[in-house]
Amino acid sequence: MSVRGPRLEFAVGAFLLLALASLLVLALASSNGKFGFGQDTYPLKARFTNLGQLRPNAPVKIGGVNIGTVADIQLDPVKLDAVVTLAIDSRYKDLPADTSAGILTGGLLGESYVGLQPGGDVEPLKPGDEIAFTTPAVDLIQMVGKYMFSGGGKPADAAPATEPSPTAPAPTE
Repeated sequence: MSVRGPRLEFAVGAFLLLALASLLVLALASSNGKFGFGQDTYPLKARFTNLGQLRPNAPVKIGGVNIGTVADIQLDPVKLDAVVTLAIDSRYKDLPADTSAGILTGGLLGESYVGLQPGGDVEPLKPGDEIAFTTPAVDLIQMVGKYMFSGGGKPADAAPATEPSPTAPAPTE
């Protein structure tokens, strides 16, 4: 048997171990070190009339910093609003009761996420509470369509604004 056999086998084994270690590092980096269990979170709810492209597992952010994820999205059969359940990291358990939530988009065509804006109330939100102040997603395609088909944002039947003539008498009341 030649000397190259064991060396080749060792090299292949080392390469495979390095590849597996690289995959493990990639998995840890993409999940922020969390694998979906052992996370200490608490639920908050928010109602929206329009979700846009918001999906479960979308981030929840304050000032661009991830503080949780969208855990669940359900339709309220009575009010016909979308009820979004947020899983907030327990490190942020003292969010003020007047915190507002909005569905935002990262960039022009980026992912949708829930952005929270803390208020100034001294009373904190409790687990399971509903965020009272919400802003729905903005539908960019619908806005562009309204602008394009309304004649540049001005109603078609609007009369041009004119100033009164300096020689014309002022209207009396």
